[in-house]
Amino acid sequence: MPMNTAINLLDVVALMEDLPECGLYRGQVGTVVEALAPGVFEVEFNDNDGRTYATLALRNEQLIVLHYQPVEAP
Repeated sequence: MPMNTAINLLDVVALMEDLPECGLYRGQVGTVVEALAPGVFEVEFNDNDGRTYATLALRNEQLIVLHYQPVEAP
């Protein structure tokens, strides 16, 4: 993870790779809804109306945490 950013429950994340078998592609944005195991998270993807269109387990290396405020380097 860049800058040693840990992934936490309810983080907004973006997918770092295409998963066409799941109908998901790099850059799609989801929310971490559960920590399943060390480095594995259940991520929920919703449309603009709040309807879930995919939920799946992803590894931390498949995700990048999105930041909406300035972040200081460690």
